[in-house]
Amino acid sequence: MVSRGRSNPLALAVLSCLAQQPMHPYEIASTLRERGKDTSIKINYGSLYTVVESLLRRGLIAEKETVREGRRPERTVYAITPAGRNEHDDWLGELISRPVAEFTQFEAALSLAGGLPPAEVQRLLELRRSALRIQLEADKATHQACLQQGLPELFMIELEYRIALRKAELEFVTELTGRIRNRRIGGIEIWESFHSGADDAQAEAAHQAAVAALEERMRATATRGGHPVPAASAPEAGPPAAKEPPMR
Repeated sequence: MVSRGRSNPLALAVLSCLAQQPMHPYEIASTLRERGKDTSIKINYGSLYTVVESLLRRGLIAEKETVREGRRPERTVYAITPAGRNEHDDWLGELISRPVAEFTQFEAALSLAGGLPPAEVQRLLELRRSALRIQLEADKATHQACLQQGLPELFMIELEYRIALRKAELEFVTELTGRIRNRRIGGIEIWESFHSGADDAQAEAAHQAAVAALEERMRATATRGGHPVPAASAPEAGPPAAKEPPMR
């Protein structure tokens, strides 16, 4: 469970900058971008000022001074408070030590993939696989360039993590695409029946046949393991139910 006030990692990034030295918001944004943190954390000036105001209200940072450079507008410099340091350390420790559900867009799409025909999902996954390969090569090139420039690995941890994630996703997408192409994914008949293009009666019949075939295979598998599975009760006669795509 995310603690109150800990839903925006930009706030943690602000505390991290101010833990090093007092800064004004523009300097915070520039520092984060110069260090490449904008590839891991969404940064824009509007949200940054909102975050600063929130941290100020909570007593995690305080106004240190107001400065003016040349003809530029006055800028307020902020410093972290003792409470802010404690919040920084506790929050960062929590994020590092506790896995949480990220609710990624791709995972959401996979959970709803049954809404498209198998052949279309296969095609889209192949497009994703190509994009992942390009992104992975770009990340590897960036990592190699950083090493050649002598940048310590400490400052490339998030890039190495991103490379590892892309490799894992590429492997998963490649394997899933092959299973769909070769019809080796369980429930493929049911999936296809929802997109058969037949009228309602034919589609319902195809769907029931696919479900029956799947149940028969499940019973056969369970029986071999010594655990027979009873047959499903036959549905009462009536008009075919409206066809809905599977959630998976």
